[in-house]
Amino acid sequence: MNLPPTDPVTLIASLVVLFSIAAVVWLMIAGGLRESPWACASLAGANAALGASFLVHEALGLVSSTHAWWSDLLSLLAFGLVRLAVPLIGERPAPWRSVFVAVVVVGVVISTLTGGPESLPHKLLLYGGMGALALLSALDAWRLMRARGLNARAALVLASPLVIVGLLLLARPAEALLAPGRTDDIDAANAFNIAWLWASLVLALLINGWIAFLLLMKLVLEIRRLTERDPLTDALNRRALSEAVDLEHARLMRGHGYALVMLDLDRFKQLNDTLGHAAGDAALKALVTLLRPCLREVDRFARLGGEEFCALLPDTGIAGAALVAERMRTLLEEHPFTWEGQTWPLTASFGIAESAREDASAAEVLRRADQALYGAKGQGRNVVQAVELEPATKPAP
Repeated sequence: MNLPPTDPVTLIASLVVLFSIAAVVWLMIAGGLRESPWACASLAGANAALGASFLVHEALGLVSSTHAWWSDLLSLLAFGLVRLAVPLIGERPAPWRSVFVAVVVVGVVISTLTGGPESLPHKLLLYGGMGALALLSALDAWRLMRARGLNARAALVLASPLVIVGLLLLARPAEALLAPGRTDDIDAANAFNIAWLWASLVLALLINGWIAFLLLMKLVLEIRRLTERDPLTDALNRRALSEAVDLEHARLMRGHGYALVMLDLDRFKQLNDTLGHAAGDAALKALVTLLRPCLREVDRFARLGGEEFCALLPDTGIAGAALVAERMRTLLEEHPFTWEGQTWPLTASFGIAESAREDASAAEVLRRADQALYGAKGQGRNVVQAVELEPATKPAP
């Protein structure tokens, strides 16, 4: 018998096919590309569980109605796996234990209900549980986007597909509350079920595509990070700092000045010769970790090469830069470096310079900061030195 395209059984069968294909694709991604393999495996499991949940639903007539609770448990398991996948994409700890407990407890309680899938308690527990898991996944996605540097609005837009899925799931218990005694299971041929199944079909495509986009964006951001970061210290590299300084210099003409703080680790060659090059690398990493709290979110900190670093301070004058440099100098002086039981005093010399509208390029500001740094070295190290601008070139107040 040919079923119309709006028949619930046809839509349920389409969902089975869609989820089965998606499960195979995610398994191929997990095994072939080896990018976030646990996240991809979780998504493969989620799609397989959702496909199986619709496959064993009594609407398709493949199993008896006594096995309907298996369909519910598989659906809960699927959204539990989605809840795990999002943190795994961001390489964060996944809440395995809490998700497992939630799925098992809700699944056991549902299996004891006697009212059938049309009852209000069943819909509240099943769809409410899945909706809550979807919304928690959306929250994880929003946090992941924020951690990658997106603003709150853009992060919310990118997390919205999971929000929509969560609201779609919560619509079924909402319908049961608003129309008690007049709601049916998903295989009933009424307008609400048809619309709900079509929406589920579209959103299944959207969610899988959206999570694939998350993985792609993660790869792009990782490649970008590798091109901008020093591999040893994870500070910005010289090229990335040069681009950032050029951007700030362009803003200079609109009245937004900036300052540079250059620093050079004192007696670094002696440290390498005495403790070894591994200790020297560890000292550079310790310096970056120690000094980062001295900077604002808008500031940039880069390794120029060897033991030389530079901080870019937007909207900062010479006095503000001197305060930052002195805070860094004091912090280093108060935290000696320890390597294999040996203590080594970590100090650095600092040169600071501020921008002026007469500067033709950022290279002139860098030259003055470098000049101040060599002046600090000549004063005996572990000092902060500034290059004062000539009166004609001082920035306007």
